[in-house]
Amino acid sequence: MNDQSSPVALITGAARGIGLATAGRFLSEGWRVALLDIEAALLEEAVASLQAPGRSLALPCDVADGAGVRASVAALEAHFGRLDAVVNNAGTAAFKPLLETTDEEWGRILAVNLTGPFLIAKATAALLQRDGGGAMVNITSISGLRASTLRAAYGTSKAGLAHLTKQLAVELGEVGIRVNAVAPGPVDTAMAKAVHSPAIRADYHDAIPLNRYGLEEELAEAIFFLCSPRASYITGQVLAVDGGFDAAGIGLPTLRGKGRG
Repeated sequence: MNDQSSPVALITGAARGIGLATAGRFLSEGWRVALLDIEAALLEEAVASLQAPGRSLALPCDVADGAGVRASVAALEAHFGRLDAVVNNAGTAAFKPLLETTDEEWGRILAVNLTGPFLIAKATAALLQRDGGGAMVNITSISGLRASTLRAAYGTSKAGLAHLTKQLAVELGEVGIRVNAVAPGPVDTAMAKAVHSPAIRADYHDAIPLNRYGLEEELAEAIFFLCSPRASYITGQVLAVDGGFDAAGIGLPTLRGKGRG
């Protein structure tokens, strides 16, 4: 497969974490990848780290800026000539109690986490359709499936994205575009390592049946699968990649391990 005929993926929020790991996964399978992120300098470093000149493209952009999104997709088309998969990974959060969450924080979280994927979908659907269809994967969160403390804005935005996924799947399926979502549980990203105290990590470990955080590479595998032809009859689904966190529901630490009895 030469570079001109190899498929192309667009990944937002790709300068670090799950987005960057996903870019690496696509590149390892011979895809070409456009990485979009609001942090321009970090994005350039990320693209350089992939060591795939000619097969990777940096697109500095705020996904909440409709004009910027459209310009970025036009730049992608001019550079690669096609588009086969879209991963809406860009996100932001402010984990605060409801009464401490500002109107500005609420608006920004909804703008990035929900309006952003909407704008990306509108800007890319025609290009995906032109090239015979393709796939879109939205990165939601377990916080969009089950309520939790300090997540009024974040959880609501991700719940909205899960429903937008189904709306897009129904509407775009007729033109050959599959739309699914991946809902990560706790993942061992750099941010999690920085902000999760030992006590928080212990609580998560106790609540997750697999008894550990997920890895960025494990999320990338699920995302790549849903974008690949191997998932050709899957659309409108939200796949929790969470070590069983959502399935376990409310756990009682005293009923597990040494506390059982």
